[in-house]
Order: sequence, then C-alpha cells, then structure tokens
Amino acid sequence: MAATRLTLAEIVRAHGDAYRRTHRLAPVQALALRAIAACRTALLGGRRETCDHCGATRLTFNSCRNRHCPACQAQASARWIEARRAALLPVPYFHVVFTLPHALNALAQGNPRVVYTLLFRAAAETLLAFGRDPRHLGGTIGLTAILHTWSQTLTEHVHVHCLVTGGALSRDRTRWIHGRAAFLFPVTALSVVFRATYLTGLQRAFTDGTLTFAAGTAPLADAGRFAALVTQLWATPWVVYAKRPVGGPAQVLQYLGRYTHRIAISNARLVSLVDGVVQFRWKDYADRARTKIMALAVDEFLRRFLLHVLPRGFVRIRHFGLLANSQRRALIARAQNLLRAPTPAPSSDDARPADVDPTRCPFCRRGHWHVEILPPAAPPPMPVPSDTS
Repeated sequence: MAATRLTLAEIVRAHGDAYRRTHRLAPVQALALRAIAACRTALLGGRRETCDHCGATRLTFNSCRNRHCPACQAQASARWIEARRAALLPVPYFHVVFTLPHALNALAQGNPRVVYTLLFRAAAETLLAFGRDPRHLGGTIGLTAILHTWSQTLTEHVHVHCLVTGGALSRDRTRWIHGRAAFLFPVTALSVVFRATYLTGLQRAFTDGTLTFAAGTAPLADAGRFAALVTQLWATPWVVYAKRPVGGPAQVLQYLGRYTHRIAISNARLVSLVDGVVQFRWKDYADRARTKIMALAVDEFLRRFLLHVLPRGFVRIRHFGLLANSQRRALIARAQNLLRAPTPAPSSDDARPADVDPTRCPFCRRGHWHVEILPPAAPPPMPVPSDTS
C-alpha cells in the first residue's frame, strides 16, 4: 500500500498548539495556523451524501479557504484564472520580476503593508513609465503583479512577478502598438528607475511617520540611522529579471496558474516529519536548479512558514494600466477590437453536457444523492504531538 503523503495540515495539527504556546504570534498568523489545522475536518462541518437507491455514502468536510493553506489554493487559482479569460489579448506576454534587497527584510517584517505596497507601486510605475516612453512603446501597457515573499528554503525573499503585455494601446486609443517579439524593456534601466522610485517612496513613508520600528529595527527610528540605510540601498544594485515572452492566451492562462495562488510551500514538497524534524524538497538555483532536501526543526519550519502570512485583507494580486479595475472593461474591449481578438472559448467546466445530472449516484447510476448538512464539530481535547513520516 502506498504511503500517505505528508501535508502541512498534519504538521500544524501535531505541533501548532505547542508552537502557539511558546511563541508570540500576530493575530493573522495564529488564525492561519488554526484554519490550516481545521481544514477539511469535522471541525468545519461538511456534508454526508447517501444514495436513495443503493445506499452508497460520501462524506466531505468543508475547506478553510485560508489563502495560506496549500490544500485550498488549487481551486482558488482555477477560479481566478477563469474569471480573467475575457481580459486576455492575442499578443506575447513578458514575465518581469522585481526583487527587494534583503537589507529591507527586517523592515518588511515590522511594516509588511507599507513595504509590500511600495513594491507594487514602484514596479508598476516603472513598467508603465517605460511603456509610455515613445522610445519603447509610447502607449499604455497592461500588467498583473503577484507578490511572493519567500525563497525555496522559506527564508524572506520579497519580490513581485509581473506579467506584461508585449505591446501597448496608443494614447489616443486608435491603434495597438506592437512591441519587439523577444524584448520588452532593458532590465538595467528598469533596475535603476525601480530603485529610485522605491527609495523615494520609502523616504516619504519615514518622513510621514508611516513606518513603525521595534526590536531589531528600533535604531532606524533615528533619522540619521534611517538615512544611512537608504544611502546603503542607493549603492546596492537592485535585481530586475525579465524572462522570455509567453505565447498566446492559452499559454498565458497556464503560465499564470504557476504564480497566482502559490504559497510559501506546497504539500508536494514535504517529505517527512520524524522526531520533530521536517524535511522538504527545494531547488538550489545556485547549483543548476538541482532538487535537494532540507531538514529543519519543526519550530524553525513553522517560524519560516509564518514569515509569509500576509496582513489581513492585503491584496497580493494587483492589476495596472489596461488591466486596472477602474477602466479594464473599456480599455480591454478597445484593444481586443483593434487586435480583432476572438471571443474567448468557454472552459471545459462550462462545456459539461446538459444531460449530466450531478445529483445522480455514480455507483449504481439509478439513485440520487440525499444530502445531510453536518454542523461544525466541537474541538477535541488537545492532542499529544506525534510525528508523521
């Protein structure tokens, strides 16, 4: 019999309560642990389906829907992508990544909403400015930006993935300006403008009193110390990376699925939990992207995972330019008309035959499901932590 794959939920159920008792957590971090532990268990309730002909039963429990739960993100990603099929254009798309220097990691932990919002703004303003420049395109591009805060080893590595249209709508909206097939904008120039835009915003946040300082960042509350950090960041090369263009709409949809609802670690990367040590797979990009195994004490594993829990209500997928929510429908319709784009085909889910009855029992094919709603169960006594391999 095949071994059961280890999940993040099992790790949290075994060690989450002990970790909460011995560590100081932000409310949103504690909420994430509780949600992941309860996901798809009787604690959240569910439904029992019984066939009225053959008596077959199916029992399913509700998902937690927490955005940091790996078990809930595949369906969320699929729904998000399908909702945006209509906004795709028949043009190449470029993937550009903007990364913050690690010198900002501590400040980001104490001020995630400010630091991450500045990252979105600086990346978007940089790309939009290059798009408007007549030396490049001379129009309005469309871009979707997705925040990731982790490295393969779960340490802090704050960056945004931007999917950018390989072309722009002209200022007078009368024509589509095609970009070069294999090149978007020069990354060295993007890096310089990105750094200047971000640091200008960071200095403004300090001057306005938007930033807070505590523990390891407390010395930065001094204006001189903060100015020294900014000077150091000005002297540091900032990393902007542009990948090869993605193909047409079908390829773009598939490509987006890799990034939209990804979290710090998936269940597929987990290997074992033995004697309080978690082992997981990671890719070492400094060693030709070879897959390796990392072992961490469970407390360190949970600490690293919780570094990437976002503030409550923080939007981690944002749209700019042609895709900005305030004007997306009109601008995309105009661009599609200029490009003579066909109406997107329905998804396979939409194409389900009308005669398929989801209430019919798939076992006997004669009866129908009778549904009984199961209320959330009372939480059980606190379990003794155990290891799972």
